[in-house]
Amino acid sequence: MPTLETPGFHHLMLRSVDPDAAIDFYTGIFPTSTRKTNWGGFPALGCTTNVLVLFQKVDSPAPTEPQSAIWHYGWHVADTQKTVAAFKERPEVKMRPLYTTDEGGSVYASSDTWPGGASGLGRTREEIAEARAKNIPPEKVGGFSYMSGGPEDALFEIAGNYPAERFNHIHMWHEDPFCALLWYKKHLNAPVRAGFPDTNLTEDTCRVPRGTDRTWPALNREGMFRTPRAGVEFDDVVLTWYANQSSTPLAPSRGQMQDHIGLSVHDLDEWAGKLRNERVRITEGPHKFGDTRAIMIEGPSRESIALVEVR
Repeated sequence: MPTLETPGFHHLMLRSVDPDAAIDFYTGIFPTSTRKTNWGGFPALGCTTNVLVLFQKVDSPAPTEPQSAIWHYGWHVADTQKTVAAFKERPEVKMRPLYTTDEGGSVYASSDTWPGGASGLGRTREEIAEARAKNIPPEKVGGFSYMSGGPEDALFEIAGNYPAERFNHIHMWHEDPFCALLWYKKHLNAPVRAGFPDTNLTEDTCRVPRGTDRTWPALNREGMFRTPRAGVEFDDVVLTWYANQSSTPLAPSRGQMQDHIGLSVHDLDEWAGKLRNERVRITEGPHKFGDTRAIMIEGPSRESIALVEVR
């Protein structure tokens, strides 16, 4: 079978008790990059570059625990510092503190604490001690920040400074990030994220132990493990993976608030045939999905992925 082209990014599906309120929330805080729309009978948040966030109406809040592979989603913004300052004044946005050490202390923007160490995104205890000793100042420009809101109080991220505001990423957990990288490359023809190293690892050697050093700033006071890390791109949406932070296996995403990721393909039958031949688990379909067809497959850490036929 000839190599099929890489799928496009189609949608993120969220389960919501009030889709209209959720969409109003996002269009209110990201006015230049989102709009209220619908797709295939689903209420939807239309984002620039044709990205969709679809909402499935549910009668009661969908679970967010136990943790699945889908961690959160996020936007690029033109100026992190200005956006954080504006969000602090909006009662509908709940700012999430980023802890700067396990001793306490927090900021709302990563650029308000010491710049990243060897990992580029955070500092280990030893690197924090070095920053204190050398009196390294915060950069106060760009960086990342977390907040939540909407009917589900869903966690999302902003990062800057970038040329334009846009939905740009989904961050995920994986049991073995480098094995996930191989899986997405092999089965979904996904290109490695720009700026991330490809690896020479194989399916026999991709299980690289999680790093032993926690880093800060982090959403949890005890810090975050940031190695190993990997990622791919579908269109201009990045999927970035970090190692599962706990010893509890990741739960299936299907049925959770962040239900699944959707990718677009031109010929669903060819893709279904390819995936069956490669023994990828097809959990649903082919079936009608909106005005087209889709199948649902299970990813390497039990994340659900819809392949949507878009001709």
